[in-house]
Amino acid sequence: MGQGAEPRRVQAYDGELGAAVARAQQGDEAAFAAAYRLVQPGLLGYLRGLVGGDAEDVASDAWLEIARDLGRFKGDGAGFRGWTATIARHRALDHLRRQKVRPRSAALEQDVLELAGPHSTHDQALESLSTEYALALVRGLPRDQAEAVLLRVVVGLDGPAAARVLGKRPGAVRTAAYRGLKRLAEQLGPAEGVTDDDPRTLGEST
Repeated sequence: MGQGAEPRRVQAYDGELGAAVARAQQGDEAAFAAAYRLVQPGLLGYLRGLVGGDAEDVASDAWLEIARDLGRFKGDGAGFRGWTATIARHRALDHLRRQKVRPRSAALEQDVLELAGPHSTHDQALESLSTEYALALVRGLPRDQAEAVLLRVVVGLDGPAAARVLGKRPGAVRTAAYRGLKRLAEQLGPAEGVTDDDPRTLGEST
């Protein structure tokens, strides 16, 4: 795995998640509950960044659809995270259209921000921050950058997976995430390994 690979913690989590999803597809309700517990914190954090205080309701709608369509899912744990994020995003956009408001950033819980682990390249701009300060900076990013950062850091998707969720080219999402994290780093002052990273290191396994 190259330097763009996800951290070991997320890889282990994806292995556990993939096994749970496979059992859930065979009708194991306990396994579905386990998959829910693994995915929900990151999914809820992502939705909070889109719909604020309505995130719980939107997540409930998303999980109804996830449960209904589970038999049609094909893939591993990482693929399941991307699939559920795509469903959640569609439900969020439907909600926003009904509300006739633009997506907005909202507070994220500290444990959600830490899901991706402290050692990943895309996490370095956040690891030295107090939570409240970090969240204020993320909320101040342009929406495309904020959403790319949320998918990378909160949901833990790699660049290509985040691009599939957003319906954009991987290069565009990598660039948005890079610019967002670079902007955070610039507001924080010099942070080794952040401002000098190439955007390509933010998404691809080599």
